[in-house]
Amino acid sequence: MSSMHTGSCLCGNVSFQVEGEFESFFLCHCNHCQKDSGSAHAANLFSTTARLTWVSGADSVTCFTLQGSRHTKAFCKTCGSAAPSLQMDGKLLVVPAGSLDTNLNLQPNAHIFAASRAAWDKDLEALPAFETFRG
Repeated sequence: MSSMHTGSCLCGNVSFQVEGEFESFFLCHCNHCQKDSGSAHAANLFSTTARLTWVSGADSVTCFTLQGSRHTKAFCKTCGSAAPSLQMDGKLLVVPAGSLDTNLNLQPNAHIFAASRAAWDKDLEALPAFETFRG
């Protein structure tokens, strides 16, 4: 039995289903992923066998590929949320882990491009943790 996951963007215009298994879950620290996530890394799921179905808003998804690279980011044109994309001529499905609405029972396999890791992205588990924003 294969897994079924659903996901959406922040504004709700885009929703999707992914049927099948993810083969890899990487936290990518490359400079490109830092720029397009605005954070220390991107968290992406990869599959060569899972099937992506757009439930709504497929026409609201656009892709940007950085010239001279294979770095591609799909996102909602309305809210900018990361969205799944088919890459490598449709052979690879890339799903931003944070775009899923269903629970994911996977842990990341590895940090990749760790040589580019942000200087402030170290020993973060030692920081205090709060259940909500303390303003």
